[in-house]
Amino acid sequence: MTGLNWWTIVLIIIAAVVVGVLVLALLVGLAFLIWGLVCRNKFVELRNKIEEAWATIDVSLKKRYDLIPNLVATVKGYAKHESETLERVIAARNAAMTASGDAKLAAENALSGTLKSLFALTESYPDLKANANFMDLQRQLQRVEEELSAARRYYNGVVKAFNTKLETFPSNLIAKMMHLTKRAYFELDSAEERQNVKVEF
Repeated sequence: MTGLNWWTIVLIIIAAVVVGVLVLALLVGLAFLIWGLVCRNKFVELRNKIEEAWATIDVSLKKRYDLIPNLVATVKGYAKHESETLERVIAARNAAMTASGDAKLAAENALSGTLKSLFALTESYPDLKANANFMDLQRQLQRVEEELSAARRYYNGVVKAFNTKLETFPSNLIAKMMHLTKRAYFELDSAEERQNVKVEF
């Protein structure tokens, strides 16, 4: 009888240990599942914020695209011999309008460079600088450039948060499961392009 009680106690202890291990494994698995869902949701939130930030940039870019033909037409009336510069501005605008993804970022940088050459060109034409329509277009473009600058900062901030989470352990495991990749920053290519487009004289 004593032997039977001893075996019963051993079996109860073994069963309790097995149940305890199973419960612990279940709790760890459940905690990992909840963490995985929270992490996945954070990636979705950051991805949506990136898309929202890009949409804001896109609105400003559209305004910029709409202003450029008016600027070129105004300059053309005064600077008839500068057709090469004007054609480069329009070509850069068209390339930026049709580009997408990382190519869009590079095309926007090229457009900023050609706008600088357009405004540098106007220095040679005092009558143009006095033109009310041209001055109004300059002011509008300055506002658009300021909007773009703010939108670019917000976009880059969200991309930084996304990329950091994407590369940090253990959230990078969830990122791999979601097939997420690093996002590119909206950066200017050179020191010259880092300066604002000069629109006031």
